[in-house]
Amino acid sequence: MSKKPIIVFEGIEGSGKSSHLASVARYLKQKKISFIKIREPGGSHNSEKIRKLMLNNKSNFNKNTDLLLFLSSRSENISLIKKNYNKKVILIDRFTDSTIAYQHYGMGVNLKLINLLNKYLLKNIKINFTFLNIVNNKNLFLRLKKRKSLNRYDKFNSAFYSKVQKGFVKLANSKKNSYMIIDSNLEIEKNKKSILDKIKKLI
Repeated sequence: MSKKPIIVFEGIEGSGKSSHLASVARYLKQKKISFIKIREPGGSHNSEKIRKLMLNNKSNFNKNTDLLLFLSSRSENISLIKKNYNKKVILIDRFTDSTIAYQHYGMGVNLKLINLLNKYLLKNIKINFTFLNIVNNKNLFLRLKKRKSLNRYDKFNSAFYSKVQKGFVKLANSKKNSYMIIDSNLEIEKNKKSILDKIKKLI
């Protein structure tokens, strides 16, 4: 495995993925290990513009437009990823499997289309490892209530989030060697330790 891997943090809203990514970033900084971090949608300058548009509560895109906006954001990030590929550790808050979980399992967009477009954008870029953070409905909505503001993707119903999370778990089970499932209903410090122990092995 590359010592400068691409490491992705996946999960539905309120699952703790962003907090764990931040924890890993702090660890890498402390150890003086070079890295970049990207979020999707968002990341590069142009991707952040797309993020503001698609997550705006006044936006009301259909499922195909949502897919193409996510992929447009990813397209803008590819040059940034290529520039740092195998040179720095790359931490990504949501990536290709999020598109499959949300747009296919959640919204019913054709899976072959999503895979085709992802393959076209990524070409030879390979994800080395993924942490999937899962959360139950009770904790999901408790955590969302604590947020100062909610975006468009924070406002789906529990049935939608359940479909998306089941999709994530299905993806994780199909890639067991490169996935770790983190139960974010458990003590956060315990999960941080599990993640950092794995990170140490990956880098």
